[in-house]
Amino acid sequence: MKGFQALTVWQKLQLFYRGILENGDKRTDNWPLVYSPVPIGCIFLCYLVVIWVGPKLMAKREPVNLKPVLIVYNFAMVCLSAYMFYEFTASSWLARYSLRCQPVDYTSSPLAMRMARVCWWFYFSKVIELSDTLFFILRKKNSQLTFLHVYHHATMIFNWWAGVKYVAGGQSFLIGLINSLVHVAMYLYYGLAAFGPSMSKYLWWKRYLTSLQLLQFFIVTVHTAYNLFADCDFPDSMNMVVLAYSLSLIALFSNFYYHSYLAKKKSKKT
Repeated sequence: MKGFQALTVWQKLQLFYRGILENGDKRTDNWPLVYSPVPIGCIFLCYLVVIWVGPKLMAKREPVNLKPVLIVYNFAMVCLSAYMFYEFTASSWLARYSLRCQPVDYTSSPLAMRMARVCWWFYFSKVIELSDTLFFILRKKNSQLTFLHVYHHATMIFNWWAGVKYVAGGQSFLIGLINSLVHVAMYLYYGLAAFGPSMSKYLWWKRYLTSLQLLQFFIVTVHTAYNLFADCDFPDSMNMVVLAYSLSLIALFSNFYYHSYLAKKKSKKT
């Protein structure tokens, strides 16, 4: 009897996994890292291993000088983010997207495929951004490996795997558009900072990056909450995931902002 129950559970798991594979957007199935969650799951596990093992391996070593690498990497990310912002903007504008309700266009029309492609690039950029953590470890900046940092980087790859797998376009375009614009500013800051102390006087606007990130989460939260109650042909399950995720990021980034800027300002006054 127990063996039968175990077999039944296994069969249900197989059916569930088959449903994950077969019920996605057929246009994106053959694109890298999309058809199955296994590859991105393996990348995630490797990411966790690096976070666990990396600081231990670097403990008795000198920090690695990555200045040239960081300059190239950060400005390359500025260019990629700017490209994605342009593509999200152009694709949504030409297709006359609505901010109130925009279902996914699952056809193979040029504009629908253009939107799907930039969604994939946005997803892939989140995989590339895992390098941020590796650079922190190699430079022995372990204080930067906060829960916020790891949570944000690790969860974004799964969120956007699901986005490209099932809803490559539609309402999800706004997240990619806003986040790409924010990342232009963010990686520009990191790129300038990579030049060294000589650039410090030009980087007074660091705290405003966190404010900009918080603003994007508030916009996404309001937009998603509205669409949960609107009569729109976009999956409520996706909207609920995005809403819960945005609220978690608002809480975490607000806490970071408070401790990084407001609390320090109060301590200086006292």
